[in-house]
Parts: sequence; structure tokens; C-alpha cells
Amino acid sequence: MNTRQINLESIRPEISSATINDTMSSDERFQNLVIRPIVKLQNDLFNEVFKNYANKHKGAFYDLSIEKRIHYIENAIQKDIKFRNSLKGIVIGLFTVDEYKLYIQNSSALNKRMMQIVKERLISNIQLLERPEFLKAV
Repeated sequence: MNTRQINLESIRPEISSATINDTMSSDERFQNLVIRPIVKLQNDLFNEVFKNYANKHKGAFYDLSIEKRIHYIENAIQKDIKFRNSLKGIVIGLFTVDEYKLYIQNSSALNKRMMQIVKERLISNIQLLERPEFLKAV
């Protein structure tokens, strides 16, 4: 094992609720062993990236009801390809080389799983996604 691989794997949080068994698909196994820990590790960064996205889109997100904020997050991830690619890069950049080789074998399905997890995480953190102080006075 190389140093990069050891370092990447060592910083990932353990997710005790993630189940791994012989009957699960390889995509589900990859999701639980690789994607979920990386998304959890990158949680604070995802929140800041989303706040930046909302700010660059005139801050309309902050004036919405919770239900509409959820729809805004879903829509941003689903329809804004640049934003979605940025989110994917935040996850993929923390893959080991071997994980990347597995990922590219079925990237389309794994991307769907990845974006679903990121979306769920942003929605679960929706109360943390408030208008930044420097924009409140404006």
C-alpha cells in the first residue's frame, strides 16, 4: 500500500450503521465502504460549497420556506451540471487509485448513488444553511 492510500483511508470516519454483507451488490458495497465515509468527512465543505452556490444565485435560497429549500437543493444537484460535477469532484478526489479504478467501471450508477447521498446530507443540514452574516446587512 502506498502512503496516499493509507492516509486517505485513515482519515475517513467509520460509519457503524453501514452494513456490509455477501448478498449486496458491488455498487452498494462501494457506496457503503467508500462514498458514505467520504461524504461524511466532507460534510462541512459541502455545506460551504452549497452556501457559495446559493450566494452566487442572488441568495434567493435564504428567503424560501423549508419545503422550497429542499426542492431548491434537489433542483441544483439534478439540473446544474457544473455544480453537480463540482460535488462529484469533492468526493472523487478522495478516492484511492484502486477505488477510482472500481468507480470508472460503473461511474454512471455510482454517480447517482453519490449525488443522492450528498443531497440527503445537504437536506439534513438545511438548518445550517443560513444566510452568511456579511449578506444579512445587505
